[in-house]
Amino acid sequence: MTLNPHLPLVYHPNYSFNFDPKHRFVMSKFANLYQHVKELGLVNGNLIQPRLGCPDDLELVHCENYLHDLWHNTLNEKALRRIGLPWSEPLIARTFTAPLGTLETARLALKHGIACHLAGGTHHAHTDFGSGFCMVNDLAFTAQTLIHNREATNILIFDLDVHQGDGTAAMLAHQPYAYTCSIHCEKNFPFRKSPSDLDIGLANNMQDDEYLGVVDDTLQFLLKQLNPDIVLYDAGVDVWQEDGLGKLDISWQGIEKRDNLVLKRCLEHNTPVATVIGGGYDRDHLRLAKRHAIVVEQAARF
Repeated sequence: MTLNPHLPLVYHPNYSFNFDPKHRFVMSKFANLYQHVKELGLVNGNLIQPRLGCPDDLELVHCENYLHDLWHNTLNEKALRRIGLPWSEPLIARTFTAPLGTLETARLALKHGIACHLAGGTHHAHTDFGSGFCMVNDLAFTAQTLIHNREATNILIFDLDVHQGDGTAAMLAHQPYAYTCSIHCEKNFPFRKSPSDLDIGLANNMQDDEYLGVVDDTLQFLLKQLNPDIVLYDAGVDVWQEDGLGKLDISWQGIEKRDNLVLKRCLEHNTPVATVIGGGYDRDHLRLAKRHAIVVEQAARF
C-alpha cells in the first residue's frame, strides 16, 4: 500500500535541542522523528509549523502563577524534581510551543479528517504543577480551546500511552464536552491516578491479541455512544515489550496494528482524528524515533 505524501504534519524545529543524551527522556526524538518521516517521503509541502508559544496562550487551562514560575525559572526544587527535566530556556520554548502544535493538528484534522503532530501527549501535567516529564498539558489545552471557541462541542481523548493520563483526566473532570479515556498498565506510573471518564487498567505483560481486543471494543463503543466531533489520539509507544518504562508485552507489529485499528475505526465512523506521539523510552534513540513514526506511517496509509 502506498503512503500518502499529503498527510498534514505539524512540527517545530525547537522541539529538539542540545540535551543530555543519557537522560531518560530522549529530547532528540522529535528531530529524529521528523528526519525519519522525511526519509519516508512524507514531508512534501504538507508540514505546518506552529507559532512560538508564551504563558498567555495557556492561561485557559493552567494556573497563572504556575505558568509564571515555569517561564521565569522560579519553580522550587521539589516542583522541578516532580517534572524530572532540568530547566533551560530552550526547554521552556519547546514546552510552550508544543501545545499550539497539538491545537493546530486538531484544527487540521477537523478540516482534512486526519492529521499528525510530531510531538505532544504531555498528559501528566496538571493545572498548577508538572509531573512525569510533562510541564504543560497539550491535550487538555487543545480540548478546552476547541470547546471555548466553539470549534468542537464533543471531544474524545483516547489515550493509549502505557501510563494513565492523570493530568488530562483531572483538568477535564468538570468539562462535560470532553470525554477522557485512558487504557494503560495499571501497576505503573502514576501511582496516584486521577479518574478519567473511562479508565481501563491492564495487567502487566499483556500481549497483542488481548490488548488489541480491549482497544477495539472500547473505541467502537465510545464512537457509537459519544459520536464525537473529533478524537485526540495519544499514540504512546511505551506499550512496546522492550520499552524502558512499559511493563506490557506488545510487539512492534502489535503497535502497528493498534494504530491502524484506531485510525480505521475513527475514519469508518467519519470522525476526524488528530494524533500525538505520547511516551516512549529507549537507549537506542533512532529506534525510538522509528517507533514514534508508526502512527504517522499508518495515518499515511489512509
